[in-house]
Amino acid sequence: MLPGSEREDVDSGGKIIMPPSALDTLTRLNINYPMLFKLSNKRSNRQTHCGVLEFIADEGKVYIPYWMMKNLLLDEGDMVQVESVSLEVATFSKFQPQSSDFLDITNPKAVLENCLRNFACLTTGDVIAIKYNQKVYEMCVLETKPGNAVSIIECDMNVEFAAPVGYQEPKHEKKPATEEMMVDPADLMPEPSGFIAFKGSGNRLDGKKKKENTDDPLNQVKVAYQRGIPDYDYTLGTIQFIRNIRPVIDDKAHENQDGFKPFAGSGSVLKTKKK
Repeated sequence: MLPGSEREDVDSGGKIIMPPSALDTLTRLNINYPMLFKLSNKRSNRQTHCGVLEFIADEGKVYIPYWMMKNLLLDEGDMVQVESVSLEVATFSKFQPQSSDFLDITNPKAVLENCLRNFACLTTGDVIAIKYNQKVYEMCVLETKPGNAVSIIECDMNVEFAAPVGYQEPKHEKKPATEEMMVDPADLMPEPSGFIAFKGSGNRLDGKKKKENTDDPLNQVKVAYQRGIPDYDYTLGTIQFIRNIRPVIDDKAHENQDGFKPFAGSGSVLKTKKK
């Protein structure tokens, strides 16, 4: 690049530095502004488009960004043809990141918009380089409208992104639907062995018998778990609904058998009536 101190703004944009004699020639010609140029490599039949940053290069030389040299298949000191052109204003462009690392950027559209301020035009098929957070990202220009080469100076352009090169959609494995267990897993655990707190029996001081609390889970006898037995005689197309039907008890017949009638006795008064 330029001799002396390094200038990062030259290599990170899409503009070139030309000699002062080019400015004198362009001012005498009837050209359209802003100044846009077409760079061609006749040996490889490659071409791209760019803007101009300054006219301070040595005579007979132009300084162009490294990514542009790669697109034109140029080496330092090679011949390049520079032509003044007029391009249409861009309305749409589509980019494809060359690495999946570009997905790590939080707001890629805002980053690209900020980096494109250093560019003057875009050419379909070029691989441009943008710098963000001390890292260089390469972007391939897949499509531009209304032409294959467009100007992006003071334009309202819609931007789309294609999937990065080598990107694969993450595979979400579907977990098989687990059948709901009809039995509580806690019931399948073996009975605790050894010391069990508050498992002993107690006595009352008044000598009366202790009432058994049937709701206490410690007093309930745990039924041993038994696996269900499949119906091996099952035939396709038949469904059996087996229900435990309780017999209906006739209360009237039960009363007649025992001969008991509620509230049918006679009462007495403790206090005698005065005569």
